[in-house]
Amino acid sequence: MIRKASKEDIGRIIELLHQVNMVHYRLRPDLFKPYTTKYNEQELENLLGDDSKPVFVYDDGTVQGYAFCQITEVRGDQLLQDNKTLYIDDICVDEAARGKHVGKALYEYVRDYALSVGCNNITLNVWEGNDPALAFYKNMGMQVRKTTMEVIL
Repeated sequence: MIRKASKEDIGRIIELLHQVNMVHYRLRPDLFKPYTTKYNEQELENLLGDDSKPVFVYDDGTVQGYAFCQITEVRGDQLLQDNKTLYIDDICVDEAARGKHVGKALYEYVRDYALSVGCNNITLNVWEGNDPALAFYKNMGMQVRKTTMEVIL
């Protein structure tokens, strides 16, 4: 079952955040520190109270995955069309649950949620080299919107 995350989920979410961080660390150790997380317990508790940043979990008795989302809107911009976007800030499926369609269920739930709140699109970022994630999102119907480039000096 997929539901909004609660304070009781924080410990498990922290475990999953460690998994995501290590994926990023292995890809880009020049940017990411090992054995840490994006949020601490207090930050997660604050985040769970922010309706503009919903967090959803896949729970089959144990939280097997999560999706951190953010709703953003552009209204009356000189250059850009009015737009309401759901940005997937972070998504994770427990390493032991991969291949069991947890990610697909989370993505489809987030897509349906985005539609229900009037979003025009869903966006997210994928790190270069994270080929399994890129393939997954393409399989979900997503396509490249823009490319960020760098040169390491």
